[in-house]
Formats: sequence, structure tokens, C-alpha cells
Amino acid sequence: MSRPSWDEYFIEITRLVAKRSTCLRRQVGAVVVKDKNILATGYNGSPSGTAHCLDVGCLREQLQIPSGERHELCRGLHAEQNAIIQAAKHGTSIDGATLYCTTMPCIICSKMIINAGIKRVVYLEGYPDQLAEQMVGQSGVVVEKFGEEAS
Repeated sequence: MSRPSWDEYFIEITRLVAKRSTCLRRQVGAVVVKDKNILATGYNGSPSGTAHCLDVGCLREQLQIPSGERHELCRGLHAEQNAIIQAAKHGTSIDGATLYCTTMPCIICSKMIINAGIKRVVYLEGYPDQLAEQMVGQSGVVVEKFGEEAS
């Protein structure tokens, strides 16, 4: 029996977290880790206490908004946003942490990641947002597609 590496372990947990998503288009999970300890998790969906897209339908689908555009026209928060908010709500510093995510963060999430002090992002799937890739690249945050070398 072989044990998973730490990256494999935390990536698998992001897949489980994503299953809580209430988004009809894409299920995303995020896990913030520091010193091999999980500090916060998040999945994409509507704010607490509000109607879920599962129940009321997808505004983005109704308006025919392509993926990667007009993020403000959505009932939900992204998984990365929810993980960062969860840490803040509970007074947990994520400065210097690693964020594991099922999808490469968008520009809005990337800016939050940079300013939250997250130093490394490991993701499974790409996302069509060139500005996010450019800004993260300029910031010094290490970004790695799971299973590939750091960039």
C-alpha cells in the first residue's frame, strides 16, 4: 500500500469539498493548507441563507453569459472566495498558505489570493482567464497544475 503525497491528499479533499457545490455549471472545491493542516475549505454556491441555484436556476445560463466573463452576474461565490471568507470569519491567518483548488482561480479570486498572502496555488483544471494567469505570475505566487512542474 502506498500513501498519497501531501499534494495528492489535499487535491483529493478538494474533489470531495466540490461535491457540496450548488452551482449548476461547475462544481469547484478549495482547501487552504498551512504546515500540512487544513485551515479552511470552500465550494462555489450562493451566500448562506439565500436561495441556491439548484432551487431557482442559473442566472448566468438564463442570460447566456460565457464561462470566464461577467463574474458579477452570478448568485454564487467562488470556492476560493468562500475559503478565504471562512478563514477571515474564524480569525484564521492564511498568510503563507497553499490553496488547493479543483479549477485555476479566476481574476477576482486571484487578486484575493495575492492580497491574502497565499504563496502557492495547486489546481486540477485550467480556466479561461489570461489576466488571472498574468497577475498571479507577476505576484510571486507559485502556481502549479497538479502533476506538473511549478510555474
